[in-house]
Amino acid sequence: MDADDSTAPEARPVRWLLLVYRIPSEPTRLRAGVWRKIKGLGAIYVQNSVAALPSSPASERAFRSLRAEIGELGGVAFLFDAGVIAGSPQLRVLYNEARDDEYDEIVDKCADFLVQVQKEYDALHFTYAELEENDVDLAKLRGWLDKIHGRDVLEASGYGAALEAVGRCEQSLEEYAARVYAEEGDDGPSSSLR
Repeated sequence: MDADDSTAPEARPVRWLLLVYRIPSEPTRLRAGVWRKIKGLGAIYVQNSVAALPSSPASERAFRSLRAEIGELGGVAFLFDAGVIAGSPQLRVLYNEARDDEYDEIVDKCADFLVQVQKEYDALHFTYAELEENDVDLAKLRGWLDKIHGRDVLEASGYGAALEAVGRCEQSLEEYAARVYAEEGDDGPSSSLR
């Protein structure tokens, strides 16, 4: 192992932000709302009511905002900046597993997207309206992948598979677009530039 290996993601020390909170037990929708927001940030639960994110300015802003919101709901929350003395590999694994679960969701949604495009072929729906609808869905997949990859600071293993799945969707949509242009008697978006 040479000196450069010490900068590998698993060797770099990580500072963590911990949000420790308590919310009134009723109404339960308050707890559910906070849980959804924590999951939406990509945070992991270390235990009940203790969420963690790798420290960054964006993570701190998000947790500070959530802390204020919890206070408005009648709860109390504390935000800690912490290093891990013991258990760092396990915490990294938990965080990366959460990212890999999200990447797996993208792969699943990409499979659904490909099925939807195939349905357009099967039903002979080659219209600009269908193309636009599928293009919007693809843009959502790309945006979702970018969001997850942006918070994948510990480099989870699922990114490559998700990127490849989105690439298959892009290719499928390009092929479908070519068919729409052919059916509509148009050479495509660049035909007016020729």
